[in-house]
Amino acid sequence: MDVGLDLIKALRDKTQASLGDCRAVLEESGGDLEKAEGLLRVRGKKIAEKKADRAAHAGMIASYVHSNGRVGVLVEVRCETDFVARAELFKQLAHDIALQVAAMNPVYVSAGDIPGDIVAAQRAELEKEFAASGKPPEVTRKIVDGKLAKFFDEQSLLAQAFVKDPSRKVGDVLTDAVGKIGENIRIEKFVRYEF
Repeated sequence: MDVGLDLIKALRDKTQASLGDCRAVLEESGGDLEKAEGLLRVRGKKIAEKKADRAAHAGMIASYVHSNGRVGVLVEVRCETDFVARAELFKQLAHDIALQVAAMNPVYVSAGDIPGDIVAAQRAELEKEFAASGKPPEVTRKIVDGKLAKFFDEQSLLAQAFVKDPSRKVGDVLTDAVGKIGENIRIEKFVRYEF
Protein backbone atom coordinates (compact mmCIF):
# COMPACT_ATOMS: atom_id res chain seq x y z
CA MET A 1 0.00 0.00 0.00
CA ASP A 2 1.27 3.46 -0.86
CA VAL A 3 0.84 5.79 2.11
CA GLY A 4 0.64 9.55 1.79
CA LEU A 5 3.26 11.99 2.99
CA ASP A 6 0.76 13.57 5.41
CA LEU A 7 0.24 10.24 7.16
CA ILE A 8 4.00 9.62 7.37
CA LYS A 9 4.53 13.13 8.76
CA ALA A 10 1.76 12.65 11.35
CA LEU A 11 3.36 9.42 12.61
CA ARG A 12 6.83 10.99 12.64
CA ASP A 13 5.58 14.00 14.63
CA LYS A 14 3.93 11.69 17.13
CA THR A 15 6.79 9.18 17.56
CA GLN A 16 10.01 10.90 16.39
CA ALA A 17 10.87 7.71 14.46
CA SER A 18 12.73 7.96 11.16
CA LEU A 19 10.79 8.68 7.98
CA GLY A 20 11.79 5.30 6.54
CA ASP A 21 10.56 3.44 9.61
CA CYS A 22 7.32 5.45 9.59
CA ARG A 23 6.70 4.63 5.94
CA ALA A 24 7.47 0.93 6.46
CA VAL A 25 5.16 0.45 9.43
CA LEU A 26 2.36 2.47 7.82
CA GLU A 27 2.57 0.29 4.72
CA GLU A 28 2.61 -2.83 6.91
CA SER A 29 -0.39 -1.62 8.92
CA GLY A 30 -2.41 -0.56 5.89
CA GLY A 31 -2.32 3.11 6.89
CA ASP A 32 -3.62 2.55 10.44
CA LEU A 33 -1.77 5.07 12.66
CA GLU A 34 -2.47 3.29 15.94
CA LYS A 35 -1.37 -0.09 14.62
CA ALA A 36 1.72 1.51 13.04
CA GLU A 37 2.67 3.04 16.39
CA GLY A 38 2.45 -0.40 17.99
CA LEU A 39 4.63 -1.87 15.24
CA LEU A 40 7.23 0.85 15.89
CA ARG A 41 7.32 -0.15 19.56
CA VAL A 42 7.86 -3.80 18.63
CA ARG A 43 10.69 -2.81 16.27
CA GLY A 44 12.21 -0.63 18.98
CA LYS A 45 12.21 -3.51 21.48
CA LYS A 46 13.93 -5.78 18.98
CA ILE A 47 16.58 -3.15 18.29
CA ALA A 48 17.09 -2.59 22.03
CA GLU A 49 17.57 -6.32 22.62
CA LYS A 50 20.21 -6.51 19.87
CA LYS A 51 22.11 -3.48 21.15
CA ALA A 52 21.90 -4.18 24.90
CA ASP A 53 25.43 -5.65 25.09
CA ARG A 54 27.13 -2.86 23.17
CA ALA A 55 29.43 -0.52 25.08
CA ALA A 56 28.10 2.92 25.92
CA HIS A 57 31.11 5.20 26.43
CA ALA A 58 29.58 8.54 25.42
CA GLY A 59 26.64 10.35 26.92
CA MET A 60 25.81 13.26 29.13
CA ILE A 61 25.01 14.37 32.63
CA ALA A 62 21.59 15.97 32.76
CA SER A 63 20.34 18.12 35.59
CA TYR A 64 17.01 19.22 36.88
CA VAL A 65 16.24 21.71 39.64
CA HIS A 66 12.62 22.00 40.69
CA SER A 67 11.04 25.46 40.51
CA ASN A 68 10.96 25.78 44.31
CA GLY A 69 14.73 25.26 44.41
CA ARG A 70 14.42 22.51 47.04
CA VAL A 71 14.93 19.44 44.82
CA GLY A 72 17.83 18.93 42.43
CA VAL A 73 18.92 15.92 40.34
CA LEU A 74 21.98 14.89 38.37
CA VAL A 75 21.66 11.84 36.14
CA GLU A 76 24.30 10.15 33.98
CA VAL A 77 22.83 8.76 30.76
CA ARG A 78 25.14 6.83 28.44
CA CYS A 79 25.05 6.13 24.70
CA GLU A 80 27.53 4.76 22.17
CA THR A 81 28.64 7.90 20.28
CA ASP A 82 29.15 11.61 20.86
CA PHE A 83 26.97 12.30 17.83
CA VAL A 84 23.95 10.78 19.58
CA ALA A 85 24.87 12.44 22.88
CA ARG A 86 24.47 15.81 21.15
CA ALA A 87 21.15 14.88 19.49
CA GLU A 88 18.04 16.68 20.71
CA LEU A 89 16.10 13.44 21.23
CA PHE A 90 18.83 12.09 23.53
CA LYS A 91 19.03 15.36 25.46
CA GLN A 92 15.25 15.33 25.93
CA LEU A 93 15.38 11.75 27.19
CA ALA A 94 18.11 12.62 29.71
CA HIS A 95 16.10 15.62 30.92
CA ASP A 96 12.96 13.48 31.26
CA ILE A 97 14.89 10.93 33.31
CA ALA A 98 16.17 13.70 35.61
CA LEU A 99 12.59 14.98 35.97
CA GLN A 100 11.45 11.44 36.81
CA VAL A 101 14.07 11.09 39.54
CA ALA A 102 13.08 14.46 41.01
CA ALA A 103 9.39 13.61 41.04
CA MET A 104 9.41 9.96 42.11
CA ASN A 105 12.58 9.64 44.23
CA PRO A 106 13.77 6.16 43.18
CA VAL A 107 16.69 4.65 45.07
CA TYR A 108 18.13 2.27 42.43
CA VAL A 109 18.33 2.29 38.63
CA SER A 110 16.83 -1.20 38.25
CA ALA A 111 15.34 -3.88 40.48
CA GLY A 112 18.49 -5.94 39.90
CA ASP A 113 20.52 -3.22 41.64
CA ILE A 114 18.66 -3.68 44.93
CA PRO A 115 21.00 -5.56 47.31
CA GLY A 116 19.90 -9.07 48.25
CA ASP A 117 19.95 -8.33 51.97
CA ILE A 118 17.45 -5.49 51.51
CA VAL A 119 15.17 -7.73 49.44
CA ALA A 120 15.45 -10.50 52.04
CA ALA A 121 14.69 -8.08 54.89
CA GLN A 122 11.68 -6.67 53.02
CA ARG A 123 10.39 -10.18 52.29
CA ALA A 124 10.86 -11.23 55.94
CA GLU A 125 9.02 -8.14 57.16
CA LEU A 126 6.11 -8.76 54.78
CA GLU A 127 5.94 -12.47 55.68
CA LYS A 128 5.86 -11.57 59.37
CA GLU A 129 3.13 -9.01 58.74
CA PHE A 130 0.86 -11.44 56.90
CA ALA A 131 1.72 -14.64 58.85
CA ALA A 132 -0.82 -13.83 61.55
CA SER A 133 -3.57 -13.05 59.05
CA GLY A 134 -4.94 -16.61 59.15
CA LYS A 135 -4.82 -16.95 55.37
CA PRO A 136 -3.56 -20.14 53.74
CA PRO A 137 0.22 -20.17 53.08
CA GLU A 138 -0.18 -20.08 49.27
CA VAL A 139 -2.41 -16.98 49.53
CA THR A 140 0.03 -15.35 51.93
CA ARG A 141 2.90 -16.13 49.54
CA LYS A 142 1.03 -14.48 46.64
CA ILE A 143 0.28 -11.39 48.75
CA VAL A 144 3.92 -11.13 49.83
CA ASP A 145 5.11 -11.55 46.22
CA GLY A 146 2.70 -8.82 45.08
CA LYS A 147 3.81 -6.42 47.83
CA LEU A 148 7.45 -7.18 47.02
CA ALA A 149 6.82 -6.43 43.33
CA LYS A 150 5.28 -3.09 44.36
CA PHE A 151 8.37 -2.41 46.48
CA PHE A 152 10.59 -3.05 43.42
CA ASP A 153 8.42 -0.71 41.33
CA GLU A 154 8.74 2.09 43.87
CA GLN A 155 12.47 1.68 44.51
CA SER A 156 13.80 1.14 40.96
CA LEU A 157 13.74 3.89 38.36
CA LEU A 158 13.21 1.63 35.34
CA ALA A 159 10.15 -0.03 36.91
CA GLN A 160 8.38 3.20 37.86
CA ALA A 161 5.45 4.64 35.94
CA PHE A 162 6.75 7.45 33.72
CA VAL A 163 5.63 10.83 35.08
CA LYS A 164 4.85 12.23 31.63
CA ASP A 165 2.79 9.17 30.64
CA PRO A 166 1.79 6.97 33.61
CA SER A 167 0.55 4.23 31.29
CA ARG A 168 4.20 3.42 30.47
CA LYS A 169 7.20 2.42 32.58
CA VAL A 170 10.49 4.33 32.45
CA GLY A 171 12.12 1.17 31.08
CA ASP A 172 9.66 1.21 28.16
CA VAL A 173 10.51 4.85 27.43
CA LEU A 174 14.20 3.95 27.44
CA THR A 175 13.58 0.99 25.10
CA ASP A 176 11.59 3.20 22.71
CA ALA A 177 14.47 5.70 22.67
CA VAL A 178 16.95 2.94 21.78
CA GLY A 179 14.67 1.94 18.89
CA LYS A 180 14.39 5.51 17.61
CA ILE A 181 18.04 6.47 18.06
CA GLY A 182 19.54 3.12 17.06
CA GLU A 183 22.17 2.95 19.79
CA ASN A 184 22.41 1.34 23.18
CA ILE A 185 21.32 3.78 25.89
CA ARG A 186 21.86 3.14 29.56
CA ILE A 187 21.09 5.07 32.72
CA GLU A 188 24.34 4.73 34.60
CA LYS A 189 23.58 6.47 37.90
CA PHE A 190 21.79 9.38 39.48
CA VAL A 191 21.82 11.48 42.61
CA ARG A 192 18.90 13.42 44.07
CA TYR A 193 19.24 16.28 46.54
CA GLU A 194 16.37 17.59 48.63
CA PHE A 195 16.06 19.84 51.62
